[in-house]
Amino acid sequence: MTLKDFWRNSKVGVIGGGSWGTVLANIASRNSREVRVWLRDEESVRLINTTRTNAQYLPELQLDERVHAFSSLERLFEGGLNAVIWALPSSACREQARIAAPYFCGDELILHATKGVEQGTMKRISEVLSEEFPCRRIGVLSGPNLAYEVARGEPAAAVVASSFSEVTDAGLALFTSDSFRIYRATDVIGVEWAGALKNILAIASGAVDAMQLGWNTKGLLITRGLAEMVRFSVSLGAQESTFLGLAGIGDLLATCCSPLSRNYRVGFRLAQGEKLEQILEELGSTAEGVSTTHTVRKFALDQGVSMPITEAVSLLIQGEASAQDMLHRLMTRPVGNLVF
Repeated sequence: MTLKDFWRNSKVGVIGGGSWGTVLANIASRNSREVRVWLRDEESVRLINTTRTNAQYLPELQLDERVHAFSSLERLFEGGLNAVIWALPSSACREQARIAAPYFCGDELILHATKGVEQGTMKRISEVLSEEFPCRRIGVLSGPNLAYEVARGEPAAAVVASSFSEVTDAGLALFTSDSFRIYRATDVIGVEWAGALKNILAIASGAVDAMQLGWNTKGLLITRGLAEMVRFSVSLGAQESTFLGLAGIGDLLATCCSPLSRNYRVGFRLAQGEKLEQILEELGSTAEGVSTTHTVRKFALDQGVSMPITEAVSLLIQGEASAQDMLHRLMTRPVGNLVF
């Protein structure tokens, strides 16, 4: 049996039925025998199974008949799963992983698609999952992937990174389609940090657009933001080259330039004077950049890593500075010996 044949006969679980989890489930269903999606809300489960749509997040996406939703983890894992796609917000990761852990046998391949880190510990999601699950073979899927556009079948690509070739093989087999390409990588640290840090820049980018500033300002933000991302991540063991690819500059560009990005919308509305609590309540889904900003800012200050944009975004989020103050703060920093 070839690798492709194996995965075509596989059963895949997706834990998390938000917009991205739903899209990944639908793509994987075309390359596997069955995809089971776990959601907490029983009414959402019922609607998915009866209407073949996830009305809350992607009402226009018609789900494949091989996608089935469950609110019970026991039923999700019944009969065993070959791979599990983890698509929950970082804030729910540790708690939900502990709940799900007893259902794993240890042989499952795990790919997570969470672009954030654990608040407080600053642990990457693969680290959290490896601590809670009996599974060793874990990887991350990341890239410029706005769920709505991927759901519409627009050309897109992602990176699957893992130190285990079986995981990257699985990612390639499960998610490759005519409109979605998968590239392999081994720099898990870089791919995870790129996905988390770009959300901070997306908040800043939304604020820049709300101020009706032009492309020069946006170009300045993205390039200096990328330098900030690289500086921080390399200090934690990432490879600089990762940030020149899909998971780095690719994801950064998509998130900083599209109002489809939740973090972009947070920054845009903050710059218009709205309160963070109201924005997050009306958003109806997680904006990972908010918690990531606070966690990264504290670590950078403690370690002496220069993160001026992150510092400015943190002040904006906390209501300690307006968007105009944030921009002025960045533009009037001491010149010193500036390099790229």
